[in-house]
Amino acid sequence: MAVLTPSPVTPTATPTSSAPGPGRRVMVVWCPDWPVVAAALAAELSLDSALAVVERGEVFACSAAARAEGVKRGMRRRDASARCPELVVVDRVPEAETASFEAVLTSVEQVSAGVAPVQPGLCALTVPSRFYGGEAAAAAAVAEHLVSVGVWDCRIGIADGIFAAEQAARRAPTQDCRVVPVGGSADFLAPLPVAVLADADLVSLLRRLGLRTLGDFAALPARDVLTRFGAAGAWLHRQARGRDDRIAVARQAPLELTQRIAFEPPLETIEPIAFSTRQTAERTVAELARHGLVCTEVRIVVSTESGWTGSRIWLHSRWFTAADLVDRLYWQLQGDPAPDPVCEVRIVPETVESLGDHGEGLWGSAPDERVERGVARLQGMLGPEEVLAPAVQGGRTPRRRQAMTPWGERPATVRPTSLPWPGSIPPPAPARVFAEPQPALVTSGDGRPVAVTDRGLVTGDPVQFSVDRMSPPTRVQAWAGPWPIDELWWDPASARRVARFQVVGVDGSAWLLVVEDGRWWCEARYD
Repeated sequence: MAVLTPSPVTPTATPTSSAPGPGRRVMVVWCPDWPVVAAALAAELSLDSALAVVERGEVFACSAAARAEGVKRGMRRRDASARCPELVVVDRVPEAETASFEAVLTSVEQVSAGVAPVQPGLCALTVPSRFYGGEAAAAAAVAEHLVSVGVWDCRIGIADGIFAAEQAARRAPTQDCRVVPVGGSADFLAPLPVAVLADADLVSLLRRLGLRTLGDFAALPARDVLTRFGAAGAWLHRQARGRDDRIAVARQAPLELTQRIAFEPPLETIEPIAFSTRQTAERTVAELARHGLVCTEVRIVVSTESGWTGSRIWLHSRWFTAADLVDRLYWQLQGDPAPDPVCEVRIVPETVESLGDHGEGLWGSAPDERVERGVARLQGMLGPEEVLAPAVQGGRTPRRRQAMTPWGERPATVRPTSLPWPGSIPPPAPARVFAEPQPALVTSGDGRPVAVTDRGLVTGDPVQFSVDRMSPPTRVQAWAGPWPIDELWWDPASARRVARFQVVGVDGSAWLLVVEDGRWWCEARYD
């Protein structure tokens, strides 16, 4: 979504009028109570009913019927329900408001290109007065088009700047416009209350200073306002004076990246489906490349003629090529077969990134494509879940620090390594971690097994150890520890009390040993 940015000000030229000049008139389209409209559309409710949108326990917006019963913005949820027992309360969903307002933006763009969204329910654009024969005629064309698509309550304001045009739109009749004359923004804004400024703290301060209207605020010297209220206050002061020089920057229309292929008649076997989707996959990659993008996360949706839908999100360690997309479709159909003949396949890029961020490194630092293709062939033969890539995550034991993820996918949940993890062994980490702990034995000088007391003290210095009971004991050259830890002490059924040691033998071998309930085990080896 585009933003509204102030235009650069040339230090050598000082405007003498509040009008920014011909060709810069701004039209603002306001759809009142848009959070209520979006909530009603999502919940399939009538706008004529008493409806309130609540955020953080307070009324964020309410319908006209609710206002007639005494419900106001900022009222607590319980008080609003007491004022209007028939009130329907809906939690606010900002994403739904933005998504539903997309239809309004698209509709306005059909009348005039270059629409800049300000917030859900409010947008700005340059007045297309020449094309429609005047500003009022242009506003009438926009309002008529919005009404034709079902937006009944729309109001339009036209002025020299966005702030004045917004205030004019908020005071215009329904499906009508209010036009502020060229150069008349300051006179139009002067009688308005300071409450229209978008800074509650500044509004409260201005009222305590006795400044009730924008005209009172605009009469203050600009230098004194900057000194007293800072840059934010100086910008609001410019708005109050009618010198809002922001430019309505047209939004970039969202790219339509979804590609689909329909099969007529539907296909039953996997091979023809994957083969027939190859051109669609190539078209997906080519369309992304045309915009300088690559896809690192894709959703593949398979639909059958009976209405069954299978969907899965796939990730890639680098980016998806056409062959990768076909492979993922093949694996998806193998792992989750369609119960009926397939009639449609959709390829939906979920995450796209700049191609420049994933290009080949200057010295060949990017991953080798031959390695990726070789691993992809293994996944094709063994299955996507059978080829795993290791990663390091947080944990106390070497085994719990391992995170195994299917090749090409990002780990879903990885414990952070930055946490302290009390009881974990210090670095370096062992190179070989056994799938299951191996039996071991550590003895002291008198031949008795070494134990760890409740206070974390050893009963004797380790002198000999053996990892495999069948192998002869090895003398200890150096050892470190113990690192005792009580795991799940609050749960008697799952509680564990263990202590770990790092032991180096005279033969140069290094091991990670653990003692639990008087029994010794070997968890890992330092190679």
